[in-house]
Order: sequence, then C-alpha cells, then structure tokens
Amino acid sequence: MAITAQLVKDLRERTGAGMMECKKALVETSGDMDAAVEYMRKRGLAKADKKADRVAAEGAVVASIADNGKVGAIVEINSETDFVANGDDFKTFARQVVERILINDPADLGALMTLPLEAGGPDVEMAQKELVAKIGENIQVRRFQRFETESGAVHHYLHGGRIGVLLELEGGDTDLGRDLCMHIAASQPVCVSVDDVSEERAQHEREILIAQAQESGKPQEIIEKMVEGRLRKWLAEITLLGQPFVKDPDQTVEALLKSRGARVVRFARLEVGEGIEKRAENFAEEVAATIQGS
Repeated sequence: MAITAQLVKDLRERTGAGMMECKKALVETSGDMDAAVEYMRKRGLAKADKKADRVAAEGAVVASIADNGKVGAIVEINSETDFVANGDDFKTFARQVVERILINDPADLGALMTLPLEAGGPDVEMAQKELVAKIGENIQVRRFQRFETESGAVHHYLHGGRIGVLLELEGGDTDLGRDLCMHIAASQPVCVSVDDVSEERAQHEREILIAQAQESGKPQEIIEKMVEGRLRKWLAEITLLGQPFVKDPDQTVEALLKSRGARVVRFARLEVGEGIEKRAENFAEEVAATIQGS
C-alpha cells in the first residue's frame, strides 16, 4: 500500500509523534493505521530512551509558591528547542512537576522522578519518557530547589521563563521580595554574604590577583595592599549584600535590607541551559538532511 502524505498527517495527529517516525511506522505496518498506532505505542519508550543522549539546552524554569507564602519551589526542565518548550504539553508537564516538588518535598532528583506526577498516574520519570515519545525531543528534568520557612516568606520571580529566582526573606514585604528576586536575576550574585564564600574559592581568586599585581613591578608591601583592595571589590561583586541595588545603585543591597528591617536567608537562581555545552547546528542543513532521508 502506498504511504501517502495524508496517512502520515493523520497518524501524526493521532500520536503526536514526529513525521519521520509516523512514516516509518506506516511502512512497517503496510499502511494499517491502527496497527501503526499500536506499533508506535510499543516502541514509544524505546524511542524516548534513544533520544536521551541528545543535547537538551533549551527549556524553561518554572516556580510555584504555596498559598500561605511559606513554601516555594523552582525547577529547570530542558528540551532541545525553544519551540517545544513553548508548547502546551511541555508547559503542562513542567507545572505538574513543580507542584509535585512543592507538595512532596523530594530529597533529590532521583526521589522526584519516582513520585507520581498526578494521583493514580505514572511517576515523573515515566511521564517524562512518554512526553519524549510524543514530542520527539529529549526532555530532561535537570534541577530544582524547594524552600520552606517558619519565620519569613518565600518569594519568586520569573524572567521570560528562562531565568527564575526563589528567595527566602525574613521581614520586609512582597514588594521588597520581588525587587530582590529581580535584582538577583539581573546581577547574578553567587551567594548571600562574604561569610558564604568558601576559603578555597577566595584563595584561588587571591592567587590570581597576586599574579596580576606582580606584573606591575611594585614593591611587595604595595602589592599586598593592591591585592586586598581588589579582593574586597571582588567579594562585593559576587555577594548579594555587597552589590549595588539595581533600582538604586547609590545603596548596596545590605543597606537596603537594613533600612527595611529585613534579612535574606537564602536564594536560588536558575537559568535555562546554564553550564550545558550546546551543540552548534545549522538548522537549514538539518532540514535538508531530513528531507533527503524521506
């Protein structure tokens, strides 16, 4: 039986799978639509596993705060393209995952993947594989954070779905919490205060600064003063409290908090694809290769 474009289209609509996968299924089943659907269902999870090694550096960061403002969760879920990340299936899955984190407080990513995505439904890992099989792209739940507080409140901010911040704040109000989240999103502090910077990291930076200062040829006592001054500046740049507040650069975040009687306990900043090595691709070449393969 001839495999027509209409048959491929109809199978794609029924299964949500990719065009090439649909064509292959119809070829294998001699154009029998029901048999092709069954064929794809049987191979669905194998297909998901096969795509698991493909680079997923796009996606979205989603967050959720409990009604009482005392618990918050944020998660990064990756896809291969932003097109998929903007699709309804992906968005629904992401919302369900972040709610599961919020409610169940999994200890780590492994524990999260074993939780049921919905009551009576498959676990997160199985739902992820089913989504991969349907969409035809690698989907990965990459990382998450969950904050719970008794004495403060949890705030969040999402910037275009690609950058998200979760913040635990004692004192202040909702407006301050949002402003601080926006500041963290823009200024990318590494930690809250100087006390949170590891000695190992500080020593590494000190060694770099010493090497740079020695190039000046100045006396050792001058070099030591130069290094300490530059180290203090570096520490201010990477710590939330030391940074100039983005909405009022004349005061530091530390000064802002003191003026409002507030304290930042902790924060998490997630950015889509951060630290993932993206593969350089030529989209036109990829499309041409797909067409030639058909």
